[in-house]
Formats: sequence, C-alpha cells, structure tokens
Amino acid sequence: MAESVLDRALYGLYERRLTRALVGKQVPGHIGIMMDGNRRWARQVSAPPAHGHRAGADKIVDVLGWADQVGVKIVTLWMLSTDNLNRDPEELTALVEIIEDAVADLAASRRWRIRALGNLDLLPESTASRLRAAEDLTRDVEGMTVNVAVGYGGRQEIADAVRSILVKRAEAGESLEDVARTLTVEEITEHVYTRGQPDPELVIRTSGEQRIGGFLLWQSVHSEFYFCEAYWPDFRRVDFLRAIRDYTTRERRLGR
Repeated sequence: MAESVLDRALYGLYERRLTRALVGKQVPGHIGIMMDGNRRWARQVSAPPAHGHRAGADKIVDVLGWADQVGVKIVTLWMLSTDNLNRDPEELTALVEIIEDAVADLAASRRWRIRALGNLDLLPESTASRLRAAEDLTRDVEGMTVNVAVGYGGRQEIADAVRSILVKRAEAGESLEDVARTLTVEEITEHVYTRGQPDPELVIRTSGEQRIGGFLLWQSVHSEFYFCEAYWPDFRRVDFLRAIRDYTTRERRLGR
C-alpha cells in the first residue's frame, strides 16, 4: 500500500512538471491517435479480444479530456481500419458494437463535436446510421472536434477523393483528359475525409509499433510522429503529456 501511495504521489509530481513545461509552448492544434494494442493487452490478462476493446473504449474520454485541457482543437481517433474488416466475424461484430456504443456515448455527452471519417458504405447500415446520428447530435457543439475514423484506410480515402473529383467534373462536362491535365494537390485535399480541417501536426501511436499503417496518409506528410510503448488501455496522462512535450521541442521545418 505504501508503495502504491508513493507511486501515485510521484506520478502526480511528474504530471505537474510536464504540465508546467507546456506553459507558453505551441501545442499541436490537431492530433491523430492510433489506438493500438487492445488485443495484446487482453492477452496479458488472459481475456478475450473484446475485453481489450472495451478497455480501450473506456480510455477514450480520459484522453480527449487531456487533449482539451492543453488546448488541442481537433483529435482524430483511428477506431476501425479497412483491414480490420477482415478479422474473425465474431471478434469484428463485438468490436463494431463497442465502437458504436463508444461514439454514441461521446455524442450524448455533448462535450465535443463528432465527425465520422471513413467509407461508411463499407460498414453495416446500423453502424453507419449511429455514426451519422452522433454527427447530427453534436453539430452545434462548439468545443473540440473529435474525428472518429471508422471503416478508415488511407489508400481508400485517396481513392474515394479522386473518384469524387472524377464524378464531379464529369457531371460538369469535362473530359478525362481535362481532369488529368488540371488535377492539383489542392483539389484532392478538398475531397479527402478531413476536408476543411488543418492537417495533424502530431500523430501518436501506442503499443510500441513504429509504422503508420495507412493512417492519414495524405494529411500526415508534414506531421510529427510519436511512438509510445504502452498499450492503448494502459496509456496514461503522463504518456500523453510526454508526447506533447516532445512535439514542442522539435523544429518544425515542414519540408523547407
């Protein structure tokens, strides 16, 4: 018990130190988070994958609160990838239900504005409907924006963006040759899922994996990346503050 109390006291001191280190610093306005490690966390406690996914869902509100406290304006949470759709049907069904409930709870709190990112046509209609309902319920909320990336894949996003451009310009009577000659980076940016939002300055991935796995491929060209060893359910406020502090110490050259 004494050690536990001491640990909490030390963590409290460290959290306050990290918080003070951010005073006057430019924190990222948009953070992307790859919430990785739920299944491995569950295996550590000899539990089924759904147990890890529920624990991961329970962590979301805490992390969003931490982001809100330091002044972040947009958080993008990668909750379900297009690759995840190929998982075992039993696990996938449980995961989708957990995601539906987690997003519904976020919307019901009306603390943040919810925006669904991904190809909703790839999802069960009930899931797509609940995501749209979450968007509608929070459309007038003026707080931090939370992008929930469900049925999301970076390659899928770029393909969808180009497809929408081709359809739009074909409807305007333009030929394929016209589009090929005049298509710009800026036009594609206007058709990706995050259109109207700034690109993420910081992307965090938990679980120790050091790869982006297709997350925000188009938007992260100038992002800073931070890889955390903790599995997502174990992600602590000190881990989050370390990521923000690390970001503030980097020189943002933006390719220049």
